[in-house]
Amino acid sequence: MQTGFRFNLSPVKEPLGFIKVVEWLTAVFAFGSCGGYSGRNVISLFCSSGSNETLEAKFSYPFRLNQVRLVAENVTLCNHTVSETHLVGDSSSSAEFFVAVAVLAFLYCMAALLVYVGYMHVYRDSDFGPMFDFVVTAAFAFLWLVCSSAWARGLQLVKYATGNEGIASTLLPCREDTVTCDVTEFASMRTLNISVVFGFLNLIVWAGNAWFVYKETRWHSQKVNSQQAASRGPGPAPI
Repeated sequence: MQTGFRFNLSPVKEPLGFIKVVEWLTAVFAFGSCGGYSGRNVISLFCSSGSNETLEAKFSYPFRLNQVRLVAENVTLCNHTVSETHLVGDSSSSAEFFVAVAVLAFLYCMAALLVYVGYMHVYRDSDFGPMFDFVVTAAFAFLWLVCSSAWARGLQLVKYATGNEGIASTLLPCREDTVTCDVTEFASMRTLNISVVFGFLNLIVWAGNAWFVYKETRWHSQKVNSQQAASRGPGPAPI
């Protein structure tokens, strides 16, 4: 069996290779829309005395919100002396897990496409290649389910902590009846919402790709051969 590199784009035109290209693109959009995010919310405090105070909450990936300082130490807000205050929550684990899965999926797609376009003759002549590809593809489908669900939950926590309810529960003056707190400028979280959508889209694509990879394995060929043998029935009895 020859194992040299043979450039051939035909596998990319088949579902096996074409879906890998789609997976490569969706993985790029997934980690790009999440990993490069930064936002800023503006919080206005309306005091009973008629004066207003303005605060800023700047947050970004990986969303360690409990390290984002909202108020510096010993600042007077609406006649209240407020100690150093940070946002609440930490969504870094789910965000970093999501981005890590996306980056690994991106790298695996590149490696798989290299095999498809250059070593497809080796891939299909061996049992190891298709079986390894199927196991990894199925594993990524499961990882996309887990990390997308976790990041969707993490994003909800980010929205809560930076929204009106989360800010009101964090700032001490906002708990007074004489002070009204409101987020007057919201950071756009459209790209974060898109990242969740691409996460679940990757789940669908990788789960679908698992079927086409499975068809390349000997497990599928053995099943097809056994079904064909059963449909032919027993041979004629000897005379």
